[in-house]
Amino acid sequence: LLLLDEPLEGLAPIIVEELVRGLRKMITEEGTAVMLVEQHAEIALSLTENAILLERGAIVHRARSDVLLKDHATLDRYIGLRVTEGKA
Repeated sequence: LLLLDEPLEGLAPIIVEELVRGLRKMITEEGTAVMLVEQHAEIALSLTENAILLERGAIVHRARSDVLLKDHATLDRYIGLRVTEGKA
């Protein structure tokens, strides 16, 4: 189990790409379980199977990441992502 709290904070974009690539490999190829707290919502949702959204410490939404990526209202309200044409 790998616990990560804001692992992308303050990193240069090229380093973020490398870290995401490495995490994706650990998750998909090596079967590593990861609990990720991350403000970069698109990246977090692309790496995870399930997502839990918290607001002031309370769970406000829980769903599979692929389902959440299609839930435009929730993305806009809680994550601040403006969604157009099915893309987050």
